[in-house]
Amino acid sequence: MNSRERLLAVLRGEIPDRVPITLFIQDQGHFLSQVYPDVDPDDYEQNQRNVIDIQKQLKLDVFVRMLFGLNDPISIHVGGLNVSQSTENWAVETQVSRKEDTRIERSTIRTPAGTLTQEMSYHEIRPGTILYCCTEKPIKTPADLDIAIRYEPRMPESWPAEAKQKVQKLKQVLGDDGILGSWTPHGPFNNASLLISQEELYSLFLTDFEFYDKLMNFAMDRILDYTRAIDEAGVDVHCIGGNVPGGFLGKQTYDRYILPYEKRYIEFVQQCGTPAVYHNCGEIMNLVESYKELGVRVVEPFSPPPLGDADLAEAKRIVDGDYVMIGNIDQVNVLQKGTIDQVRRETEKAIKIGKPDGKFILQSADFLEYGTPMKNLEAYVDTAKQFCDY
Repeated sequence: MNSRERLLAVLRGEIPDRVPITLFIQDQGHFLSQVYPDVDPDDYEQNQRNVIDIQKQLKLDVFVRMLFGLNDPISIHVGGLNVSQSTENWAVETQVSRKEDTRIERSTIRTPAGTLTQEMSYHEIRPGTILYCCTEKPIKTPADLDIAIRYEPRMPESWPAEAKQKVQKLKQVLGDDGILGSWTPHGPFNNASLLISQEELYSLFLTDFEFYDKLMNFAMDRILDYTRAIDEAGVDVHCIGGNVPGGFLGKQTYDRYILPYEKRYIEFVQQCGTPAVYHNCGEIMNLVESYKELGVRVVEPFSPPPLGDADLAEAKRIVDGDYVMIGNIDQVNVLQKGTIDQVRRETEKAIKIGKPDGKFILQSADFLEYGTPMKNLEAYVDTAKQFCDY
């Protein structure tokens, strides 16, 4: 099998010739800027090509995840309402300021029904590595939500064709060396957290369920056009953020107040057969069983302590083959900071737990950090290939 065949077989629930071995590399900054320090962080296509090249050089099964350049306006993925467009009833004025290494974009949105404000911050933690955050959320009251529902611009007509061109161009570069995923818009709870303060969101379903229900439906409805267009562009898999409703909320809360909305979105995402990867990079064990009801075909990354709370063996037992599992090598304490012996030990342990009966892809728990030694990655690949065959 080639790498593409191997990864697609696992995503279909089949057992391939061996366990796929890959790494999660962010397509801007972080580890990428360590290997390619001179590449423009805003040259999204070249950065994505570089992600492919790194994985090919390491002899991995390539899994590249498009985010930057595809998710434009970036608000559909990192926060806030759409301030990239102005219309007759959605007049946007943005003031830009700087505070040390942070660029702050404060937007005022004027509509016939009132004015909304939001603030986006772009913090460069090192050259080429930028943290994105909506530091002032635009939805503060039910009236604000009504304004957004009524007036926020929908997806531009040109967007699907542009997305397809970007996806197909990168798939040609990738060929049979792996699969192309996208960071498709988050699940509804994650998306809601980009619009309203998390302090309020985490209790809103108890204090004002009508407001919460309306917010969750809007958080889903506003992204469906983009999700459909990404699917039609030809991605192999959709990566869906599900980390904000983490296991710390508890199974009962998740199942009652969050799961129904997430399930509807996952059904929409997968309706044409493209699998979704539900990404919860924090506490997960309380929700491993709930993800069966979610209906998602793949879950990741089962972050081990101290980054998360995943017990891979126990999770494997609970899942019992109901969905594909991706993970769970600690990218900080093992791959970045660990010794070669530690890398080998943890890699052998994870692949031996995940391999039986298939439906497992070995991967770093999250994206590789700046300062990760290449020798540790080589040890990871070498060890995994000693134990990967079925």
